[in-house]
Amino acid sequence: MKDKAKEKIKEEAKDQLKSKFQEELQSKVSKAAEKLEDAKEKNADKVHGKAEQAADKVRDVLLNVQDKLKNLKEAGEEFQEKINSKKKNTKLKSVNDIKGANNIKSSNQLKSSNDIKSSKDIKRATDIKTISS
Repeated sequence: MKDKAKEKIKEEAKDQLKSKFQEELQSKVSKAAEKLEDAKEKNADKVHGKAEQAADKVRDVLLNVQDKLKNLKEAGEEFQEKINSKKKNTKLKSVNDIKGANNIKSSNQLKSSNDIKSSKDIKRATDIKTISS
């Protein structure tokens, strides 16, 4: 009986030690999980903060680029206007004013003797209408 009692005590001690060990292990695991969750939340907050900052920076850069492109477009239009106004003011002919071979009349575009006006086609003073009539 003493042996059975000793064995029973040993088994109970063994079971208690096992359960205590499991409880400690579970508490350590849960603490580690909590720490991991906290770190995860902090990192998520940092990532979202950084993403918002990056989005703001990109938006600012794009607005700057847009402004610069507007200025560039306006400068180009002003430049074109200056060039066009200079072309109109000069009496020198440019390359655009030179006629090409397509502009030369061919023989079928020349007027014949029938198309030339004669003395009969000249208006007289009596043919001219006055304002009163």
